[in-house]
Amino acid sequence: MDYRTIRLDISPAAVATITLDRPDSLNALNGALIEEVRMALASLPGSGARCLVLTGEGRAFSSGADLVAGGGLPADVGEALETHLNPLIEDVFALPMPVVAAVRGACAGAGCSLALAADIVVAARSAYFLQAFINIGLVPDAGATWLLPRLAGRARAMEMMMLGERIPAEQAVEWGMISRMVEDEDLASESHRLATRLASGPTAAYALLRKLARDAEQAPLSDALGAERRAQTLAGRTDDFKAGVMAFIQKRPPAFEGK
Repeated sequence: MDYRTIRLDISPAAVATITLDRPDSLNALNGALIEEVRMALASLPGSGARCLVLTGEGRAFSSGADLVAGGGLPADVGEALETHLNPLIEDVFALPMPVVAAVRGACAGAGCSLALAADIVVAARSAYFLQAFINIGLVPDAGATWLLPRLAGRARAMEMMMLGERIPAEQAVEWGMISRMVEDEDLASESHRLATRLASGPTAAYALLRKLARDAEQAPLSDALGAERRAQTLAGRTDDFKAGVMAFIQKRPPAFEGK
């Protein structure tokens, strides 16, 4: 498919890369871009891809929702969430493969939520994370009020959301919001190194793990234990499990095939 606001590439190593491609607007999220990302995500199962990298073209990951393109204040600000942004975040969480976000420059608003929905976030030193909704009289959205307290803790999340100030990449690592920080020139190589490693891993187990982690955020311990037991039964029936055990016995690296 020909995309106008994103790029989708799948490498020989089974790594898919979705690049937000509106650099003149710092990859602001308009309706067209959001829908193209959703279409790209929907195309990945069955494509041969086994890991996804989300990134932005140019000097930013994303400046957040496009407030300029709308041509004025909408009558219902929440409507765009229901029809576009919320389904996008749900799609990222539902994807049956690991997701790595590679972030440089601005990562703001809904763009920040999109990046933090990834399993592993690699940020360049130039990156900063921002929830500036309060500065225009709005509340954080696209899952920010769910994600941030779980990643950074309630106190830090409330400070970030209430003060509307930038959180530099180095501070985001300290807060536990993201996985790691690298120099700007190393962002692409480090994120793709991680993605290539994940793409060679046990894909079915990764899919089960992602669902367990999400569901466990809201479940009592007893429910989480039961979910783990059911998922482990499924994982134990995969070819990857058999291959992993044989590799362990034979003291060699496993060759997972994602099934």
